[in-house]
Amino acid sequence: MEIMGYNLPDDLYYEKNHFWAKVLDDGNVLFGATDFFQKLAGEIVYIELPLKGAKVKQGQSISSLESGKWVGKIFAPLSGEIIEVNEELEDSPELINSSPYEDGWIAKIKPSDLESELKNLLKTGPELQSFIMEESEKHKK
Repeated sequence: MEIMGYNLPDDLYYEKNHFWAKVLDDGNVLFGATDFFQKLAGEIVYIELPLKGAKVKQGQSISSLESGKWVGKIFAPLSGEIIEVNEELEDSPELINSSPYEDGWIAKIKPSDLESELKNLLKTGPELQSFIMEESEKHKK
């Protein structure tokens, strides 16, 4: 789905800090920053990856990244354990800009309460569209 020029794939879940989550076939969850996030941030120049093995809670700040404009927090879309991080981002953080949903993924979580926490996230549709429109207005220069 495209909303106001932002690409938001239909097969993903979205949280309100502009991170996406994809449930994989093995039940683990891949996540990263949305197209909206990367366009708002500008070119990502540094990322502090979450720690592998860390226990995280949904909505918790778990690491950070920097663009030429600001330093931002990375939020966990779901609770669980970080089981893998995208180490390519250490040398090429700009992958978040060029490929936010593919090469620019941030980490993989083994969720602790997948079914109930997915209900806290948005899917593509009218609710996500309204949210993105509100966020776009809020961040206009």
